[in-house]
Amino acid sequence: MKLVYFAWVRERIGRDSEELTLPATVRTTGELLDWLRTRGPEYEHALAEPRAIRGALDKGDVPLGEAREVALFPPMTGG
Repeated sequence: MKLVYFAWVRERIGRDSEELTLPATVRTTGELLDWLRTRGPEYEHALAEPRAIRGALDKGDVPLGEAREVALFPPMTGG
């Protein structure tokens, strides 16, 4: 699955996107954020407040496992 990061999420993680194979236990965006926070201090810092992160799936309201791409961003982003 491709993950795309925007605004300060991108700045704190240190990359704009990455391709990852998610564990079978990750089925929702909340579980995705929980799992990503375990990947290192930069992820923990960027995703420390999951209520401040929004996710957009390439297919709309589908189970996470059916999406090909997920974008993670704060609710208000600028240019």
